[in-house]
This record gives sequence, C-alpha cells and structure tokens, in this order.
Amino acid sequence: MANESAVTDLLIVGGGVNGAGIARDAVGRGMSVVLCEQGDLAGATSSASTKLIHGGLRYLEYYEFRLVREALQEREVLLRAAPHIIWPLRFVLPHDHNQRPAWMVRIGLFLYDHLGKRKLLPGSHGVDLTSAPAGKPLAGGFTKAFEYSDCWVEDSRLVVLNAMDAKARGAEILTRTRCEKAERRDGLWEATLVDVYTGATRNIRARALVNAAGPWVREMIAKRTGVTVDKSVRLVKGSHIVVPKMFEGDHAYIFQNDDRRIVFAIPYERDFTLIGTTDLDYSGDPGAVAISPEEIAYLCRAVSRYFAKPVRESDVVWTYSGVRPLFDDASGNASAVTRDYVLEMDEPAGDAPMLSIFGGKITTFRRLAEEATEKLGKALGKGGVTWTADVALPGGDIANADFAGFLAGLKRSRPWLPDALALRLARAYGTRVERLLGDAKGLGDLGIDFGGGVYEAELDYAAREEFAMTGDDFLWRRSKLGLHLDANVREAIGGWFDRRREATANRDTGENASSLRSMGGMR
Repeated sequence: MANESAVTDLLIVGGGVNGAGIARDAVGRGMSVVLCEQGDLAGATSSASTKLIHGGLRYLEYYEFRLVREALQEREVLLRAAPHIIWPLRFVLPHDHNQRPAWMVRIGLFLYDHLGKRKLLPGSHGVDLTSAPAGKPLAGGFTKAFEYSDCWVEDSRLVVLNAMDAKARGAEILTRTRCEKAERRDGLWEATLVDVYTGATRNIRARALVNAAGPWVREMIAKRTGVTVDKSVRLVKGSHIVVPKMFEGDHAYIFQNDDRRIVFAIPYERDFTLIGTTDLDYSGDPGAVAISPEEIAYLCRAVSRYFAKPVRESDVVWTYSGVRPLFDDASGNASAVTRDYVLEMDEPAGDAPMLSIFGGKITTFRRLAEEATEKLGKALGKGGVTWTADVALPGGDIANADFAGFLAGLKRSRPWLPDALALRLARAYGTRVERLLGDAKGLGDLGIDFGGGVYEAELDYAAREEFAMTGDDFLWRRSKLGLHLDANVREAIGGWFDRRREATANRDTGENASSLRSMGGMR
C-alpha cells in the first residue's frame, strides 16, 4: 500500500471501462495513479452491454458521423490489441419493407463500409434469404437481407485487462473501496476511501480527481465533492434476455422493430442466444437496476416477428440490465440520446482540477481515455505521448492477431487439455494462459476439480491476477460460467473465494500486528 503522506497525480473514482482505460493510459505516460471502485471492476454498466465493438449503424440516422467514424476506426485498433476477447462477427439484417426502405439501408451500409478506413473486416453485401443458410430460422416473407461486419467483445474482461495492465505499469487498483468524500485543500484533492468489507479508512492526496463513476457521476459531484457542474447525465436502462440457442451458425441478426428501434439476436456462450436491448429512461438506484416484465415481453415480441419459432417469456434462462450514463442532449426519445461523450474539466484558478465523464460507449473507451489523459496531463504539466493504439492488452500479444493459430499451438503444447477447455482458456486469457497453467503436465496438476471444466488453478489466477474476490466476480464477470454450471458447483466456487478472502484478511491483520510489535521494539 502506498504511503498515505505521498501525493498521487490522479485519483480515479470508478472501475468501469472508462476509469480503467484512463488509469492504463495515464500511468503509461508517467503519471502516478490510484483507482478506487466501490464494487467489482465492471460491476455495473461495463458488464451489461450488448457485448459489441461496433460503429453503431443506427447512429447514422441521427447524423452522428464523427462518432460512427471514430467507433469504426476503433474496431480494428481493439481487434489487434485483444484478439482473444474481441473477434469479428457478421450481422444479417433482414429487410422488412414496412420499415426503412432498401435504398436507405444500402446507403447506410455504404457509409458504414467506408467511414472508418476498414482493413481487417470484410464489407457488406446483399443476401438471398430463400437460399442462404441465414434464412432458415426466419419466418416466411423475408426474402432479402443485408450482411455487414462488426466485432464481439467480452466486455467485463476488457475492463479487467485494462486494470491489469495499469497495475503492471505502476497504478494502484483498489476494488471494494468507496470514495466517501473528496475536498480541495491547499491545491490538492484530499479524499477519504473506505474498504466496504472492513470499514477501514484511508486518506489519499491527489493532484487531480477523475470522476469516472458512470451512473453515479452526478452523485459523486454533488454529494461527495460539493462541486457545481453544468453538464447533466441522462440515465437510460438497457436490458437483455438470454434464451436457448435459436439458430445455427456464427452470425448474428439485427432486426428492425416496428417502433423503429433495432434489436440484436447474437450467438452467446455456445448454447444460447443473447437478445437485446431496450432503451428506457431510468430514475432509480443504478445498483438495483433489473429487467421488468414489460421489457421481457417487448424483446420476445420484437424477435418473434422474425423467427419462425417464436421466443416466449418462459424460454428466458437469464437476464441482465445496466444503466447507461448518457450525456443529456435533451432528446425526447431515449433511443435518440447521443452515445458520444463529454469531458467536463472543473479547474478553478489555484485549485486542483476535477475531470468528470458524461456519456460514452464501450467501443470508444480508448479514445475517450486518450483525450481525458491529454487534458489531465496539460492541467498537471505532465508530458507523455499517446501510446495505447499500438500496445496489446494482457494476453493479446498473439502473433498477427491469429487466434486460430494460437489455439492450435496451445493444443500442441498441452495435448492433455480437452478441446473445449483449451478453447475456453485461450479465449479468456490469450497468451496469459501460460501463467495460469504454469508447469502443469496434466489436469491433475491444476488442483481441485470443481466440475464443468473449472479447476482451482483458474480460480487462483483470477484472484491473484484479475482482482476477483467473490464467486460472482469469477462466475459472471471474469467469465460467464454461471450460465453453464449447476448450483452446487457455483456454491463451491463461491465458498473457495470466501475462504481465500478470509485467509487474506487474517494474514494482513497478522502482518500489521507484527509490524507494530517491531516498531515498538525499536523505540
């Protein structure tokens, strides 16, 4: 733990994708960084996305050309940086003559193909649904479709990898640590941090405060700092449902709903289909957000217009919801609110600056972090050049971003790994899988077999390297194994983390006592 009398350059409040991205960028430019997160990394909005790195085809209708161009450019930057957790995905858009006319869709896809200087991803084209495999699961009457490219992302893992890299470069990452209050004093920010498990407090002095609290951004400003900021945030709830697999193939569908919104149906975790999302204004506690029966019915109805086999509410095996902290641009329709971001710098003369983040989307997090770090560096008189566009995230240093070749190499070097387990570990950890497996020569060397392909070595890696502290951290954010494992296995994994956390707390208490005894003996 850092010396409390020392001064850090940045105190970042919020462990979502924006906070973790800024921590990584800033520490890589030579700034000292402490990041605190009241829950788990990616515990809120950043793990509740539609899991896409995409330009946002529908944003073209709102003339968001700069945002779409930036997002399209970022697809390939991120694909190179983390080819284990990000990969290309083809989308099939059946044409419904009652919705947008075909010529409009063609123009939109032409722009989508060319706005971002695409190099790695194939372009769009038309599809004859009467003969193409993509037409088989669809209801009769859909004969024509369009196909284009975007990317899939393991969203919560993207956050964790940024935090891991930030820590490796010198940042301090504090999860389950709440910023209770922060105030300006003598040209610095003085903040009180509270461990949510133990209640222990810690004081931090920082030259700048970064408010990356997501849905809590306004609360952080008004209740924790007392600063007045003009910009406002609009909370929009997005919910998803997961159902048993609706179709074969690696492609996804994008459906135009009769309210002119779009809904995705995406292959998910081998055995399932992910359907989402909704867009509803939200005014409750972001930490208590949950899908409503009306949203489930809406999503089922939206996709059932297209699939030959209807999706019923009884088919839903899991749901998740998140609150998007969008910049309030006074749009009447929640779906039309801009996904662009606004960085608000509060910098009174002679006082320490505070940067607050309003809006944004997961696809453009790296660009947001880059811009935020530039502003902070200028305010603090710190140098440093942009660097994150060309450096892989942990595990992403796969030669030529060739995941298939990497997986084949893993199978050759570890022939004792079952194929399904080799694929899952390679996807989750990339080249870092070697740190997880270590010197293991067989499954028996991986420790306790919890079942379902989960061994103690993986839990230990998640706790040691990836900040996982609870069973839910591992089952629902470091992975989505919670969907695949039965209740007994999930409970056993949760118990393992509980015991480890208790043992760590006891060890830390003992070390502190030993340190105090040593200090007493030196007097």
